[in-house]
Amino acid sequence: MLTDIRLLSQQLAKPKFKTPEEVVAWMGAIQAQEYTMAKWAVGCRLKSATLQAVDNALAKGEILRTHILRPTWHFVAAGDIRWMLQLSGGRIKTAFESYARSNKIEIPESLYIQSYNLLEKLLAGNKSLTKQELGEEFARSGLEAGNYPMHLFLIRAEVDGLVCSGVDKGKKPTYALLDERVPPVKELHREEALARLATLYFQSHSPATLADFIWWSGLTTTDARHAVGLIECDLLTEQYDSEIFYLHTSCDLKARCRQVLHLLPSYDEYLISYKDRTTVLLREHHPKAFNTFGIFYPVILHNGRIIGNWKKAVKKKALAPEVSFFNDVSDIPEELLKKAVDRYCYFYAKE
Repeated sequence: MLTDIRLLSQQLAKPKFKTPEEVVAWMGAIQAQEYTMAKWAVGCRLKSATLQAVDNALAKGEILRTHILRPTWHFVAAGDIRWMLQLSGGRIKTAFESYARSNKIEIPESLYIQSYNLLEKLLAGNKSLTKQELGEEFARSGLEAGNYPMHLFLIRAEVDGLVCSGVDKGKKPTYALLDERVPPVKELHREEALARLATLYFQSHSPATLADFIWWSGLTTTDARHAVGLIECDLLTEQYDSEIFYLHTSCDLKARCRQVLHLLPSYDEYLISYKDRTTVLLREHHPKAFNTFGIFYPVILHNGRIIGNWKKAVKKKALAPEVSFFNDVSDIPEELLKKAVDRYCYFYAKE
């Protein structure tokens, strides 16, 4: 039952949406440091999708890629980026400043201000520049911007709402000014933002625990508990294996999902957005899905359980993903696996 509801919540069974913007808005945020794989994370949750459709949504600024929530890349809907930054920006900034100090990198506030002024000048007029292009311009200006300082400049500018993702150049992501991509909107009060974040998480990730929500959101335990309390009238509770799980009232508790198979990308929300992954993946197989350094691998999902790995491969100039399974899988219909492979290949057909 738990995995059936989760498949539906995550749009991996009976998907409801047709556009990338709709599915990203439903999910709240989709982890996206592996850029190409993250586009497939959007595509595999749609009724039908191509890479071009996701690229178009990114080019139009309907969905954006930035550092948000936990200190890592995510796709978010344009309409959600500002209040999410306001809610999580301070903690992200603190995390990266602490990491910089631990690596003996000190950047004075005056240097951040200079970098902001230069970024505004370089990107004004709806320009989109890659990190490399920005680094070259910084060097010409005389502003010290080695690879790591440039990384910190850009993350700080993202967190403060100055820049976000721009229009790709070739297959390379770029940066653009947030105000030119997304018109300013009325701010949400903090409690409104907390309630909104909890709603987005539990509608799209149910069933999930408080610990799962804390992990996904990056909120403190106190803030996460408060957020859950703000929407308690929209949540049900169930106990599985001595754990208390929350389910959003939008979930269909009677639904059952059979013969669902996906080639999930690395860092997919189905695994990474939960603190405890043993409900869908046997502990003995954890090292095959992710390592102790936080690296997640592409995995095969069957009827709610993670059962194997896959990797991108090309044969005779055509995509031909290679699959491997953790155990014997004689019960998986060959046609079901072929359908999953074909769907992945169709998505990237015009790459």
